[in-house]
Amino acid sequence: MRKIIISACLLGEPVRYDAKGTPVDHDLIRLWAEQGRLVPVCPEMLGGLPAPRACCEIDGLGGGAAVLSGAARVMGADGVDLTEAFVAGARIVLAQARAVDAPLAILKERSPSCGSGIIYDGTFESRRIAGSGVTASLLCAQGLKVFSEDQVEAAAAFLDSCDW
Repeated sequence: MRKIIISACLLGEPVRYDAKGTPVDHDLIRLWAEQGRLVPVCPEMLGGLPAPRACCEIDGLGGGAAVLSGAARVMGADGVDLTEAFVAGARIVLAQARAVDAPLAILKERSPSCGSGIIYDGTFESRRIAGSGVTASLLCAQGLKVFSEDQVEAAAAFLDSCDW
């Protein structure tokens, strides 16, 4: 049975910047948890950041891929550059995914780490843009399929195609 990387906050763990969770109430998530398939991760905490912590956004164009290439930074609302922690956490998540042979991840949308389709624009003015976070970008670049919490059924369909 294939494992699934999942943002720990989606399981209600208080790991977000505000030390809260954002639990997803979905039958498939509950089933996968019961089956022991879920591998909860918080890239930001794995990278050494505490909860709570300053709200962060990617500063610069190109999202997480640009952060990974050094062309953009992850900045806290307090002005502190937290790029190294975000990149370190992404690498740890990738290592965990490889260790359990997970073909996919379900990650928290809009996060500078986990967003897979939408992130904030770096101005801390709640403006959303198309883009991926650091961890989502790294996982995709390494061949994992990344879904948001709004795409659980699509993740299940992909997982079914991987379960042999």
